[in-house]
Amino acid sequence: MRGALSGLTTRGRCLLAAGFAAGLCALVLNERDLLRVAAFVVALPLLAAWLATRARVGLHASRFLHPSRVPVGSATEVRVELRSTGRLPTGGLLLEDNVPYALGSRPRFVVERLPRSTATALRYPLKPVMRGIQQVGPLMARITDPFGLVEYDRELAGRSRLVVVPRITGLSGLPSGSGMGAGDDGSIRLRSGQGEDDAIVREYRHGDDLRKVHWRSTARRDQLMVRVEERPWRGGTTVLLDHRLTAHRGSGPSASLEWAVSMTASICLHLHRFGHQVKLVAEDGRVLAGGSGDGGHSDAVVLDSLAALQPSHRKELAAGLDPGAGQEVIAVLGACTPAVVDGLVRYRPRGMRSLAVLLDVGEWAGSTEDPSPDVTEAQRLLHIAGWGVSIAKPSSPMNQVWQELCHSAGNRGPVVRTEVG
Repeated sequence: MRGALSGLTTRGRCLLAAGFAAGLCALVLNERDLLRVAAFVVALPLLAAWLATRARVGLHASRFLHPSRVPVGSATEVRVELRSTGRLPTGGLLLEDNVPYALGSRPRFVVERLPRSTATALRYPLKPVMRGIQQVGPLMARITDPFGLVEYDRELAGRSRLVVVPRITGLSGLPSGSGMGAGDDGSIRLRSGQGEDDAIVREYRHGDDLRKVHWRSTARRDQLMVRVEERPWRGGTTVLLDHRLTAHRGSGPSASLEWAVSMTASICLHLHRFGHQVKLVAEDGRVLAGGSGDGGHSDAVVLDSLAALQPSHRKELAAGLDPGAGQEVIAVLGACTPAVVDGLVRYRPRGMRSLAVLLDVGEWAGSTEDPSPDVTEAQRLLHIAGWGVSIAKPSSPMNQVWQELCHSAGNRGPVVRTEVG
């Protein structure tokens, strides 16, 4: 009884108090008519509380999302099936589904009458503006009576999972001068003769080890040529995403991190369409998707991993290791200081194809944010290390940035020549 009375509204409590007061006055004044009125006034909120309690017990709801996995900016429909299993018809329901701010405003429904044993379908759209693993719900029902004397809150349905994946932009073309993960590095190996190994050489670049100078080719071409050490080919392309919190600026859907995640997803799916093996790694070398045994060719694996990705609090970028682990690399980088660039390229072999999309995060920065490192200095250092680089700004179309990267791959790619004999 105490639980039923806890749902009384201010109106119901006042009416109940007035009924008891009228009953007391009727007893003192010996007024039977007033006692009848007092009994009716007391019984009315008690009856309303009992009916609302019975309706609350017999309510059930189910929630369905179609689809349950959508890109940023696309719409999904939520369908709620409400059913009453009580003996009496239910009415006066106020339904509210809890929805995160990134999905929109909370939908509210008023159900005047809910038939017994008949499902009532309620629908509303959601259009997410931020990627992530979002939780829709719980669905709360506020049960009232027609006179507004009682009010109960009850959770009818729990939470439903909605996966919001990054927005994908269609890209065209591939970087030239390289197999890009197809198992061919663009060079041709020829047999030099019986008992003699092939020599793969290229032009000398600043910083190359002089101990690797191939003197026979140098004398023949009248310019310094160095040997390219043969490395075991593992195939595939490594896509590196820099998601350090300190490397990005802005907030919400327009943040530089969201642009970088969308660009990374577009690159991975674009390479998948050409049948390339793609491994997606974080700035610390942690494999996010495409590792052994998790379906490296699955677009869903890449998109789901990027949907759940959170900013990293690391300061360094791929310190102490080759981010590509012997594979060709396409890196999507945020703000990079000279120290960060040095840590990225120090362990990266010069003979492997290395490309980078460098975000000019200063263009994303707000007036209250810290100044960003000079993007031109990071570009210059990457060029010196033999990387192909394209600069991205908030207004830059992703396909245009990709085309510039493909062009830089043709210009900055390693010059590999094969000498016979």
